[in-house]
Amino acid sequence: MSIEKTPEGFYQSTLLARWGGVRHGFGTARVQAAEGFQVLHQVHSARVLEAGECGDGDGLTTNEAGVLVAVKTADCVPLLLFDPEVGAVAAVHSGWRGTVANIAAAGVTALRERYGSRAEDLVAAMGPSIGGCCFEVGAEVAVEFAGLFPERRDLDRKTRVDLREAVRRQLVGVGVREERIDGEGPCTCCGGVEFYSWRRDRVVGQRMYAVIGLE
Repeated sequence: MSIEKTPEGFYQSTLLARWGGVRHGFGTARVQAAEGFQVLHQVHSARVLEAGECGDGDGLTTNEAGVLVAVKTADCVPLLLFDPEVGAVAAVHSGWRGTVANIAAAGVTALRERYGSRAEDLVAAMGPSIGGCCFEVGAEVAVEFAGLFPERRDLDRKTRVDLREAVRRQLVGVGVREERIDGEGPCTCCGGVEFYSWRRDRVVGQRMYAVIGLE
């Protein structure tokens, strides 16, 4: 399982692509995965809204066919969730602050509370984001991940953190099956100009969109 480029130029999860009834894609700096999607004003929170709601947040859910929900990223982890049993999806934006706040679990909880989803039924995919190869942080940030990486002894100093692995562990921690999590994709920071990267370029307003919806 992996994140692979489509002939159209955006990226898809090979795992999610196996399922019928859902469409998804991870856009790049050059190609959008879809049009006509809903997106929030993101604030690096753990707040997950339902499509059509107004307000700030970092996740959107829907169970309506034809409605596309999306998050925008430029290094942060774009997480897409799909429940093939009840027919529901979520798009989640998980930067380091959102990861520390466990927005991945908040997305799973929102699907359960709104539509009756079970964590073990979900399919999850993380798109292109900054990798552990490039996400170097200071001690004040690194220490926030100590609970997610108890095996590490370097989180009290400047070091690198793997956000995708952190999100994967959070998903498993709330009951998502490991074999239903797809997260092997390119690093936005060292992956070249195909991707926007805040860490690399420091350009305000450059964002890529990760989109999902029921067909």
